[in-house]
Amino acid sequence: MSTLAHTWPEHAAAASRGAPQDGIRYTVTLPVGAQRTLARGWLWLAMVALIGSGLFSLLLVLSRTPGVNRWLPGVDFFRVALVVHVDLSVLVWFVALAGMLWSLNGSARALAWGWAALGLCAGGATLMAAAAFIGTGEPIMANYIPMLDRPLFHAGLVVFAVGSGVLVLRSMLCAPRLGTHFGGEGALRFGLNTAAVSAAVALMAFVWSFVTVPSSLSGKIYYEILYWGGGHALQFTWTLLMLAAWLWLASACGARLRLSPRVTLLMFALALVSVFVTPYAYLAYPVASVEHRNLLTWAMRLGGGVAIVPIALAVVMSLRAPARRAATRHRLADETRPADGGVVADDTRALRAALVWSIVLFAAGGVIGVFINGSNVRIPAHYHGCIVGVTLALMGLAYHLMPQLGYGAPRGRLARWQPALYGAGQLMHIVGLVWSGGYGVQRKVAGADQVLRSAGEVAGMGLMGAGGLVAIVGGLLFVVVMIRAARGARV
Repeated sequence: MSTLAHTWPEHAAAASRGAPQDGIRYTVTLPVGAQRTLARGWLWLAMVALIGSGLFSLLLVLSRTPGVNRWLPGVDFFRVALVVHVDLSVLVWFVALAGMLWSLNGSARALAWGWAALGLCAGGATLMAAAAFIGTGEPIMANYIPMLDRPLFHAGLVVFAVGSGVLVLRSMLCAPRLGTHFGGEGALRFGLNTAAVSAAVALMAFVWSFVTVPSSLSGKIYYEILYWGGGHALQFTWTLLMLAAWLWLASACGARLRLSPRVTLLMFALALVSVFVTPYAYLAYPVASVEHRNLLTWAMRLGGGVAIVPIALAVVMSLRAPARRAATRHRLADETRPADGGVVADDTRALRAALVWSIVLFAAGGVIGVFINGSNVRIPAHYHGCIVGVTLALMGLAYHLMPQLGYGAPRGRLARWQPALYGAGQLMHIVGLVWSGGYGVQRKVAGADQVLRSAGEVAGMGLMGAGGLVAIVGGLLFVVVMIRAARGARV
């Protein structure tokens, strides 16, 4: 089929009339066979990365919790754990889930390249994690991609970057064609395509910076400049995936969004326009200049909000309508039945919880960003909120896609409570950081280096630690739920 209009005529017909009275459903008809198998591979790479990140985050939280941190090694231990935790949870986890979605979204062309990308990314991630225990070298707390100055880590990152490049290139070559008439599915696929384009811009920026960063620079300053441009573009990539997940999850919960596919497409396009500020920043200003840095920061602040706010409001409004009436439930089961004939779960409480907590955490992160003043723990509170918002959206989407990937459906109390437990723990975590930041507690330090002088500082960081531990339990429950669902596989 050459266009989405040909593939989904009922959606195209609805689009030609605009949003119907009962709203638009945003969902994607998933492939079977080799494409689905490849998507499974990316999913389990994401799961392994999440498990590894959780183990390192446990060590990280304990190293910053008053009374507990005295039993752990010093600041070097904290920084090594922080580097690996961030890279596994933000880089590998997100890239792997993006690989899953792009594998399901595209055609079956060049599957060998898809498997090559998966193998390279898995191998690179393994080397990066192993570098925490092998070799010596300073941990460098650079933004976006913190580093271990160790040959094994450098080798792993290069291998992972090559795999990511192959993934993005194949995703763009195999992207579905949209056409002129499309419905909710077409708009959702366009959003996934924009995320791939944004990732391509990010990779271009990393290479551009690598070629042009002054050779006289070294250490943290070098990596800050090296990753600044590409790192900003990557945030757009994750945000675009999150927006697509919000729409997808809202429809999976039975909601009908009063947001026309054309408006949705416009929102995705506006976010993508902001991404293209990145190459302009490289052309207009030297990579190490203040102007280059400020322009990219401005583009991220402005471009993200323009697309996020309308979609978030539409999703929130759609969730206010009763979504669990029997007629809606039966219609949803009929419309989202997997191609292999299996039956999807009619219990959408886990999906709804993941969606709601995702919006809450992302909004909290955005609000905190407005009040950042100086270099203190309010900064990690800001990006933790935003990153966790993306993570919760992708967790919920993983729940939803399990039956359609040939596994059992995540069911039971653990599945229903896991998003709330993880989200509430993360909210406690960032509130504790904001509280402590008001006292001037510095970021990227641990143990005695935090210099907690007052009861308020101790209470704030104690809340941070308690919330972090609750969030870790919530993250572990996600792994448990996913493994249980996989063990109940139908095919």
